[in-house]
Amino acid sequence: MTTQHCSGTTLLLAAVFLLVTFNGGLAQDSKYGQFAPPDAYEDDPELAYYGSENEWSRRQFYKRKADGSYKRRGQRQMLAIIDGDAEQAVQWAKQRLEADPNDVESMFNLAAAYCRLEQQDLAMSAVRDAVEGGLPIERFQAGPRAVLKPLNDLKAFQELASTQTNGLIHGPMLGCVTDQSARVWVRAQKDVPVVVNVFSCDDNGVPTDNLVCSASATADSDLDYTATIDLTGLEPDSKYVYDVLINEESVLQGEQPRLNTFPMSGKAGKLKIAFGGGAGFAPMNEHMWDTIASKKPDALFLLGDNVYIDLAEEPRGLHRYTYYRRQSRPEFRRLVSSTPVYAIWDDHDCGLDDVWMGPYLDRPHWKPAMLTVFKENWVNPAYGNQDAPGCWFETSFGDVDFFFLDNRYYRTNPFGEHPTMLGPVQKKWLLEALKNSKSDFKVIISSVPWAPESKPGSRDTWDGFREEREEIFSWIDSQKIEGVLLLTADRHRSDVRKIDRPNGYALYDMMSSRLTNMHFHECIPGALFCYNTGCSFGLLTIDATAPDPTATFDIVNIDGETVHTLTLSLSQLSF
Repeated sequence: MTTQHCSGTTLLLAAVFLLVTFNGGLAQDSKYGQFAPPDAYEDDPELAYYGSENEWSRRQFYKRKADGSYKRRGQRQMLAIIDGDAEQAVQWAKQRLEADPNDVESMFNLAAAYCRLEQQDLAMSAVRDAVEGGLPIERFQAGPRAVLKPLNDLKAFQELASTQTNGLIHGPMLGCVTDQSARVWVRAQKDVPVVVNVFSCDDNGVPTDNLVCSASATADSDLDYTATIDLTGLEPDSKYVYDVLINEESVLQGEQPRLNTFPMSGKAGKLKIAFGGGAGFAPMNEHMWDTIASKKPDALFLLGDNVYIDLAEEPRGLHRYTYYRRQSRPEFRRLVSSTPVYAIWDDHDCGLDDVWMGPYLDRPHWKPAMLTVFKENWVNPAYGNQDAPGCWFETSFGDVDFFFLDNRYYRTNPFGEHPTMLGPVQKKWLLEALKNSKSDFKVIISSVPWAPESKPGSRDTWDGFREEREEIFSWIDSQKIEGVLLLTADRHRSDVRKIDRPNGYALYDMMSSRLTNMHFHECIPGALFCYNTGCSFGLLTIDATAPDPTATFDIVNIDGETVHTLTLSLSQLSF
């Protein structure tokens, strides 16, 4: 039993560090171990039902982290405010502004801290500085609302905001696109009806004034003022534009977003998917979203570590604040308004690094609330099922099936016997869905790598769940399931690793997880190729119309340059 002191809070932690000898070729004397707070040992005094391979603490918000990582600076300031130490937040924000007078995130937190201290004139001064520096004023309306309510109640702020806002805080975000339908997600300032109108395009893709669909939903304060609008009655493989209205007025500025439906279900076509993880908030790298948009992908898959929360506690403001930073960026909003988004989470979004959340639906106590925050901020087709909620789901684009996994919500302790990453319900769904798929290509999306030795010494990847990995791969072999592709994330690099199978075709683990992160991980021997010099994303292009259908994986850097390419034919992924 150890006592560790964290910034703003003293946590009593039970830290059981195991220097273990791993079987099957994993590194000896690993730096990773079993760490968890006391309540994680309620079922077994030796084995934590939830925990992490790393220290269980608030260490991600220590000064050292904030000094080395931009995404942690604002979080550290906001966490101090939420913990009741606004004066400390003021001091930290001023220190950052002395070093960088243009740091609008510190201006934002300075305004929030002055609100808590009831120094409204100073708060308004910080607001004006931030807005003049380029921060969208909607950031102050988004919140955290409990923190910023005094500011939003000020007449001076209301007058300033009235000249720059129209009721839309975040979005629109496009998602759940099929051959005949789609969904649009928004966050509004208030509980108000939101209308989406869809217009057809002519044969040249030019928008017309022909209204083909109109639907509405009400922004719900219980869902953090978000609304999801279902659009139906669309035609397969067709081009549209749409508009968003609040109080019967368009709230979009400039060109209307595009909405392109997919080919008819089961019909062979061409498809381009941008994907990646590792998207910590970094203003210097946020133009990545414009780079992705320039490649005109048909969809964007976010594979976890999408915002980096790292606070395994009941949400009190920091969790949503972390989402707001990204959702307020104009580059991100431009991309997701016309490119459908499909998202899963990983450790940094659902708890803290290398977390296993345990087998229970409602334990630990903060677990369901983390999923609630995730669901508020994305627009997925489903979130698990009634028996096993989570971020796992299935979707299809034309003749390609995609299976998105939740690798955290039901993950059990990898130091125990027969650990599971998926849990029984999700695993049964995956195996049956793969067997029943009639598509040429079946794409499995995992937030962590499948390939051995992707993270040497750690049990956080599928290396820590070898029995379950082999069960899934053996199922593919025994059921003669062809055309399986693996997309993964987690490690801050992009690479491809080949997984040879004794009784089946080789599988290819195509990983990309440094979308905007400043930090990178080293390239590990054994990859077919690897890139970690700068930020990058994966681009998967499937051509199901070819006589021998192909899948091409490109690694594209933040400047839009293709640095590596691998093309696989369906015949290579067959028995």
